Amino acid sequence: MTDQTASSGRAPARFRRPSPLAFVLVIGFAAFFVQGLVGADVSLDRLQRGAFNFVRFISMAIPPDFTRWPRMAASMLETLNIAIVGVAFGCLFSIPLAFLAATNTAPHPIVRTIARLFISISRTIPDLIWALIFVVAVGLGPLAGILAIIMDTIGYAARFYSERFEEVPPGPSQALTATGAGRVSVILGAILPESFASMTATSLYSVEKSIRSAVTLGLVGAGGIGVELSTAMRLFQYDVAAAIILVILVAVIGFEHLSTIIRRRLL
Repeated sequence: MTDQTASSGRAPARFRRPSPLAFVLVIGFAAFFVQGLVGADVSLDRLQRGAFNFVRFISMAIPPDFTRWPRMAASMLETLNIAIVGVAFGCLFSIPLAFLAATNTAPHPIVRTIARLFISISRTIPDLIWALIFVVAVGLGPLAGILAIIMDTIGYAARFYSERFEEVPPGPSQALTATGAGRVSVILGAILPESFASMTATSLYSVEKSIRSAVTLGLVGAGGIGVELSTAMRLFQYDVAAAIILVILVAVIGFEHLSTIIRRRLL
């Protein structure tokens, strides 16, 4: 409290008057919120029927039917293959793109702008859209899923790789440059070693993300266990669908724990 405020006996102002831009943003958000509620057609009757249908689904899904477990296991293995192969290629392609997109490693501002634009496009288009595009391009099956995972991983990993490259302290790079080292030597000798641990953690997060994505990509025909789940749901075989969901749950949680252990050892 300032002396002027204390002498006047008034309480200090706790809130500043919002700017016109902030006022417009709040009004716009409120308008979209109300429009969303109206468009969703939320009603007590629909919520009651939804709750009844959900309970009916649970009653038909329990106990889960694991009689098709060999096929489920094969489909889950295909899903893991799609995720691993897609992430491996995606991370490999992300490294040179990240170097081209980072401020301290890009050879030219125009190259940096083009690289960042490509990364932004890869990140902005959802993986399901990529899967639909590649299903049209290469047909149904795991290849479409792998290509979709590659593009999705580039949009995720290349961004974080480039940001990590920009955060590397300039000291080691300047020391190597002073000894006459070229750009490639500086990148391989100073920037890449400093970023390796963070890049590894980002790559592991990419695998976790891609396993979940690979499951949903099967819903549009890109291979994996998502195809089995979609078929079971369309045929109203909810007990089979419940078994597939449990298989997916175990696989995803298991790899998340494994990647957490690896990250702790690295970091």
